[in-house]
Amino acid sequence: MSAKATVRKAGRVTIVDLAGRIVLGDGSGVVRETIKNLVASGQKEILLNLRDVTYLDSAGLGEIVGAFATVTNQGGDVRLLHTQGKVKDLLTITKLYTVFRAYDSEATALDAMSAGAGTATA
Repeated sequence: MSAKATVRKAGRVTIVDLAGRIVLGDGSGVVRETIKNLVASGQKEILLNLRDVTYLDSAGLGEIVGAFATVTNQGGDVRLLHTQGKVKDLLTITKLYTVFRAYDSEATALDAMSAGAGTATA
């Protein structure tokens, strides 16, 4: 299944529900275009929900890191939700958990983002 992104709002936070394979080609482009459009429309508090991501390769990981850089350079914040399986393994191996704040609960993530908290509750 190719990647797809569904955008929804929860207060001032924009949640991007990602699904499928985020890989070199179409999958990684979905992340890039979604983030670009959100930033262009002024959305700077973004929660990437990875629950339904079945596979993430280095290009997909690069897109997530690029999204983080793009949004934080604009004064915003990107956090991760529901990292699991191979995605969690890849973030651990690359030590990107030291960069991203990640959460297992949407409610906890939204509370933390609303409060501007700096610590993860994964």
